Amino acid sequence: MKTFQVPPAYRSPLITAVKDKRRAEDRMKKDFSPTLLDFGPLHIFLARHFGFCYGVENAIDIAFRIVEENPDKNIFLLSEMIHNPQVNQDLKNGGIRFLQDTNGSQLIPFENLTPADIVITPAFGTSLEIDGLLKSKGIHTEIYNTTCPFVEKVWNRSGQIAENKFTVIIHGKPDHEETRATFSHAAAAGPALVIRDMEEAIQLGRFIKGENPAGKFFELFKERISQGFDPAKDLERIGVVNQTTMLASETQEIADFLKQAIQESSSPTTENPADRFADTRDTLCYATNDNQSAVLGMLNTPADLAIVAGGYNSSNTSHLVELCEQELPTYFVEGPEKLISGEEILHYDLRRHEEIRYRGYLPDKNPLRILITSGASCPDAIVESIINKLCFFVKGTLTKPKALLSVKPKA
Repeated sequence: MKTFQVPPAYRSPLITAVKDKRRAEDRMKKDFSPTLLDFGPLHIFLARHFGFCYGVENAIDIAFRIVEENPDKNIFLLSEMIHNPQVNQDLKNGGIRFLQDTNGSQLIPFENLTPADIVITPAFGTSLEIDGLLKSKGIHTEIYNTTCPFVEKVWNRSGQIAENKFTVIIHGKPDHEETRATFSHAAAAGPALVIRDMEEAIQLGRFIKGENPAGKFFELFKERISQGFDPAKDLERIGVVNQTTMLASETQEIADFLKQAIQESSSPTTENPADRFADTRDTLCYATNDNQSAVLGMLNTPADLAIVAGGYNSSNTSHLVELCEQELPTYFVEGPEKLISGEEILHYDLRRHEEIRYRGYLPDKNPLRILITSGASCPDAIVESIINKLCFFVKGTLTKPKALLSVKPKA
C-alpha cells in the first residue's frame, strides 16, 4: 500500500507498535477484537482499527508538501482539509488560508483570487460549481486536488446509476462538505435527493407509495433536490449511495426500507419492481467500515467507560461515539486537554451540540477498564497523549504497559 509523508508530530511510537503488531498477526483483517494495554491498575483496550485513513494521510501529505514547495505563493484551502482542529490549525500556521468555513460560508471572496494563487481541494472534494468557478479564473484545481479516492468512487457510482435512469438518493448530512460535493456531481447526471436519516427515509417511502400528497414533498426536501425534480416521475426508479462516513447499519437499513417501498408502490409502470431499485451495494469507505466494525468488536469486552477522540464536526467520529453510547458511558473529546483531571472531563454532547463538564467520570475500580478509539482524521499522537494522561491520573506516573495483548471477544 502507498505510504505518505505525515508530520512526525502526528505519529505515536506506542500506537505504531500496536498497529504493526496487529497487522502482522491479522493480515487479512478478520480479527476485530481490541488490543489490551496492561498498565496494572489501568487496562486500556484499543480498537483494532482507528486513526488516519488512506484519504486523510494522502491529503495531509499533499498539503504540507505544497506549503514546503511554494514558499512565495498565496496558498488557499477551499475549506477545512479534514475535520480535525489540530491539523487545520497546523495548516493555518503554515500560511494556508481558508476560503470557506465547514458550512460553506465565505471567509475570503473568490473575487480576490488570481491565476497565480494555489487553491487546494480538501479531502471531502468540492462541487462542480465551485470547481468550475475556480477554473474560470485560471486556477488549476486538478494539480492541487486532495479529494479522497473513496469519495470519487461514490461520485462515479452515482454517475453510473444516473446513466441507467435511476434517481440518486444520497444518505448523508446535508450541510457536510462531502455530501454537498456528492450531490453536485450526482445532480449533474440526473435527478438527485439528499436524506439525512431513517426518519426522512420513512417520509420518502410514503411519497414513493403515494401515501403522502406530492405538494408536501417540496416542503420536506426543497433545499435538497436537484433542479426540476418531479417526485411523481423521479421516484419511480431509485438507487442509494452515501456519504462515505455514515453509519453502515443505518445506510443498509435505509436502502432495505426504500427497496421495500418501491416493491409496495402502486406505480402504474409495468416494470418489475426489483428492476426499479439499483443495486448500489455499500459505498462507505474501507476505513469507515473497519473503524465501525472494530468498535463493535471492542464493545464485546467488558469495560467501565469509553473515550472517543476526534474533531467535534467529524462525521465518522460521531458515529463511533453513537455506537459506544449504546453500551456504556462514553466521552467524546478533541484531545488530551479535555481530560482536565482524574475527576473532570470536557465531553462533547452530540445531541446538545456543546461541550459539557463531567465530574467523577473515572470510577474507583481496580483494574479500571477503558475502551479507546478515534476517528479517521485524528492523529495517533493524540490517542497516546490521552493514554498518558489516564496513566498519570490513575497511577500518578507515566509508564509503559506491562503487556501488549490481543483480546478475543467474549463468547
